[in-house]
Amino acid sequence: MAEPGRAGQNQGHVLAPRDADPADDRPRPPGGRAVRPPPPGCRTVSAGAGARRAAVRGAVGAAVTAVAVGGVVSAAAAYFARQVVSPREGRPDDVEVIGVGAGTVTLRATPETVAPGRYGLWLDSGDGHARLGPVIDHDEQARTVTRRVLGVDRGRLREGAARWNQYFYAGTPGTALGLPFTEITVTSEVGPLPSWLVPPAEGDVRGTWAVLVHGRGATREECLRALPVLRRLGFTSLVMSYRNDPGVPRSRAGRYHLGDAEWMDVEAAILHAVDAGATDVVLVGWSMGGAITLQTISRSWLADRVRAVVLDAPVIDWRHVLDHQARLNRLPPTVGRLSQAVLEHPHARRLVGVETPLSLARLDWVTRASELKLPLLLIHSDDDEFVPSAPSRRLAQARPDLVTFVPVKGARHTQEWNVDPEGWDTAVARFLLTL
Repeated sequence: MAEPGRAGQNQGHVLAPRDADPADDRPRPPGGRAVRPPPPGCRTVSAGAGARRAAVRGAVGAAVTAVAVGGVVSAAAAYFARQVVSPREGRPDDVEVIGVGAGTVTLRATPETVAPGRYGLWLDSGDGHARLGPVIDHDEQARTVTRRVLGVDRGRLREGAARWNQYFYAGTPGTALGLPFTEITVTSEVGPLPSWLVPPAEGDVRGTWAVLVHGRGATREECLRALPVLRRLGFTSLVMSYRNDPGVPRSRAGRYHLGDAEWMDVEAAILHAVDAGATDVVLVGWSMGGAITLQTISRSWLADRVRAVVLDAPVIDWRHVLDHQARLNRLPPTVGRLSQAVLEHPHARRLVGVETPLSLARLDWVTRASELKLPLLLIHSDDDEFVPSAPSRRLAQARPDLVTFVPVKGARHTQEWNVDPEGWDTAVARFLLTL
């Protein structure tokens, strides 16, 4: 492409007119001056041709700009998609402890620390832990919140940095709840999966086991809140881990598949339960754990051993969640939609590192509602900031014959129990007692 100004040099071959010569009978333009003919071998360029060349240059420039912008959009979409499927190892402290009183703690106010309900606080980089109760005072001007301290499980609660724990409990079923349990190993295609086995309370022991599946980026501790009610109801509870959890064998690519592959680890847990004497199982999942369990009941050869499903703040439709997450991250809609196409692209392994392209359609249970065959309890907060409750509601509306929907107000993501522990336990008990 010609540099700016080069075109003028080309047109400069048409020389400037000279004074008229009476003997010169060449054609003259208005004004009476003759125009010297171009030197031999030199090409003249008309004004129309120059305009066409300028138009071509403009079109090429626009195309180059479009390609550059498209490249930026594609890179942003690939980056966003990669973040969605990449496990996070280690999390920084995110809470500032300002003061400690008699049975109280004052924290810097954040959306998490002012939330209603009960929560935990990891201390000293996770070596210590405290359990916090309701808000006593919220000083919006000073940006502080004071909460009741329900107990310090280990370590020392003092001023400084700490990390929020939405699970409320921390540790094992024994250290956190005082429940008997056994460390077991479930064998999956990726290798050994550390798990907890919690026996039922003495008395009404069921042949049905509960298999508990935590969410994306969480740990088995997320499931601790459900153990007391399941134990009282007579269920043996298997709290499993799955591929790419901390301390657990990674998949070949070391990436999440949003349920599209992790369900095989749940299948391994069901097989372990059946081999140990379970007649059937109930699957209990949180967040992405919900997406995983729904893939299990539709794809596993052991699906006929699943009696019912209990889900807390589940991912029912990943497209809806990814659209929401793109808005939260202030990404243009084009980038958000393109990131979904990247996850499903035949070259997704090269683009984002997953082993195989994902199928977001297969992970959409609003569209697949007619395929649901099992009783399903959905507990989901309308104030969930991470996984909106709309798909849960739509699934419940599409299958009122099988789906029981329990809406919750005021709870952040997977914190329905934290806001109303008794209500959560009651909803689960009522559902399971009807099986």
